[in-house]
Amino acid sequence: MKMTKIVRTTADLFFPFCLVFGLYVVVHGHLTPGGGFQGGAVMATGTALLLVARAYDDVTGRIRKGAMKACEATGLMLFLLAGLGGLFHGRAFLGNWLAQAGGLFGNRVELGANAGDLYTGGLIPLLNFGVGIEVLGGLTVILLYMLSGIKEEKK
Repeated sequence: MKMTKIVRTTADLFFPFCLVFGLYVVVHGHLTPGGGFQGGAVMATGTALLLVARAYDDVTGRIRKGAMKACEATGLMLFLLAGLGGLFHGRAFLGNWLAQAGGLFGNRVELGANAGDLYTGGLIPLLNFGVGIEVLGGLTVILLYMLSGIKEEKK
């Protein structure tokens, strides 16, 4: 069942905003409430918005199950590789090997009021990013499988 042109246009306009805001929640997850799961769920909400506004063929033409499964697997592998990085640096699994490394995500946190330096999270931003990608892929695949059960029959 197709929705009106206004609903479809609004969904098309809000879809990229859902993706960007979800990415924002993922990136700032170590500084603010939120993180990988919440950001991934916000990004998958953009997919749900398209599913409500468009027909089955329109949605599956834009968002492929295979690509979302690859997205899910990539997020999981990133999480595992970040965790195994601790073992390669002589720490425990998920040991924060980036905290004292300097450079990307290795800045020291200053004492007192902090405006929120994105590069202070150590391993946490990488874990958030992996979880965000995995949740986006997983929830989108679930939504697409649910949609495939109600696709319209050809008349």
